[in-house]
Amino acid sequence: MSRLSQGLSRLNSNSKPGFALPGQMGGGQNKSFDDLKRHIHGKLVEKLDFSRVKDLQSDALRKDIRRVIEHLCDTENPLLNRMERERLIDEILDETLGFGPLEALLKDPTISDIMVNGPHMVYVERRGKIEKSDIKFRDNEHLLQIIDRIVSKIGRRVDETSPMVDARLPDGSRVNAIIPPLALDGPTVSIRRFGATPLKLEDLLNYKAFSPEMAMLMEACIKARMNVLISGGTGCGKTTLLNTLSSFIPNDERVITIEDAAELQLQQEHVVRLETRPPNIEGKGAVTTRDLVKNALRMRPERIIIGECRGSEALDMLQAMNTGHSGSMTTLHANAPREGLSRLETMIMMGGFELPVKAMRQQIASAVDVIIQANRLQGGPRKVTYITEVLNMEQDVIIMQDIFKYKQLGIDQNGRAFGQFEATGVRPTFVPRLEQKGIKLPSNLFQERVMMRD
Repeated sequence: MSRLSQGLSRLNSNSKPGFALPGQMGGGQNKSFDDLKRHIHGKLVEKLDFSRVKDLQSDALRKDIRRVIEHLCDTENPLLNRMERERLIDEILDETLGFGPLEALLKDPTISDIMVNGPHMVYVERRGKIEKSDIKFRDNEHLLQIIDRIVSKIGRRVDETSPMVDARLPDGSRVNAIIPPLALDGPTVSIRRFGATPLKLEDLLNYKAFSPEMAMLMEACIKARMNVLISGGTGCGKTTLLNTLSSFIPNDERVITIEDAAELQLQQEHVVRLETRPPNIEGKGAVTTRDLVKNALRMRPERIIIGECRGSEALDMLQAMNTGHSGSMTTLHANAPREGLSRLETMIMMGGFELPVKAMRQQIASAVDVIIQANRLQGGPRKVTYITEVLNMEQDVIIMQDIFKYKQLGIDQNGRAFGQFEATGVRPTFVPRLEQKGIKLPSNLFQERVMMRD
């Protein structure tokens, strides 16, 4: 007999009915739905030894536990109607095997962001609009339990000595949590959703994130092993775009990814995934992105992909791009291509490197070939607004030229920005490099024109 079956037998012999919903008689007193749920969940945890159960996510185990919960519902409150009973069972299952109240939001494919501002204030973003959700946690302690369950799955922790943490969900979604004493109104959680199945090029084309001509050029740049920088603001789709572009990397190349919280979903076989590590409770043992970049250079990489460049690792990344690791990619926060290069300079200086400005810009100009600028426009649409070539230095200035761009024309009646994708008429200087790799683009691809309208 399995442990769950034994638990069910014990429940059959030990459980006594007598728990009631408001308005129902039983047990000598009225109890709310939440009280009943908490009571049954407590009995479930008490009777079953979950510490010895492996693979809690398996379908078979979920069915077994569901039967136990159904039995508990029948013994504790046989007067529950069908809808209340099903809701109670689902919520207890989520509380036991999943992420509690968050499960309902995580199952909704229309939600792109979840923002928890304390136990009773949960907001979501749907189709670019932020709205308040009906989902609530019991109290701060309940919310802290869910946060701990999320971060402990990937070997991280959050407590008073380490009140901030970056983590990820099993589907790759990015999680940031910050708790008291830093968060004054209770634990705060921000979840950036990434679907279990990464978006493909066709999906982004259907969403009109860029035009077919832009997609053709980006594909050519990746296959020709050009160094690509994806810049953009928060929530503009940088990681999604990086995932999509990485699908053009040939399957036989060795790729090493470096991230704070692993969220890239590369489809190639020969991929080594590295993740930074925060310091332990004594403040020691931290492994930074820069440490991983240095180590990656000893692992015979053909391409290095850094999930986000945000500090002193910028110089190591540029040096890697300049020393035989062409085809590398990274993302950074910037609102325009020119600002992206300025950010790189700032990050190099943050590392304490006292390089002359000209030498620093020469490193950048020789390392970065193409900047792809992503922006989130009013109303929520995410667009690739520029594909810009980085040329060379003239005196102390890095010369750049826009190849394709998105021009916003106005705001529609629903408050969403609309516009058109344009070719600037500039033929990039790297076209011969593409042709040397056997990649031929249509002769009229760069002809000045409007390529597509929203």
